[in-house]
Amino acid sequence: MTAKVTLSFADETIEEARRYAERDGLSLSAWMDQAAREKALRELFTAHADVVRRAGIDRLEKNALDDEREVELVRLELSGRGRRAA
Repeated sequence: MTAKVTLSFADETIEEARRYAERDGLSLSAWMDQAAREKALRELFTAHADVVRRAGIDRLEKNALDDEREVELVRLELSGRGRRAA
């Protein structure tokens, strides 16, 4: 479904949006819709990343990745394919 609304923009903003819409082969309305959707998704993902960071989940993930790397280094060393000290 599409809603028709009246919006006001600075002349500069509309000029730039028209140029980008033309460049992308879109109507001005389609380009503005896409730009608004992308902005909303960026806001959502940023908020999600902030929650993950505050909850410490990012540290848990980093620790798990570090553990995986360490396990792989030990596995390589045990198989004789690890780095040799000079």
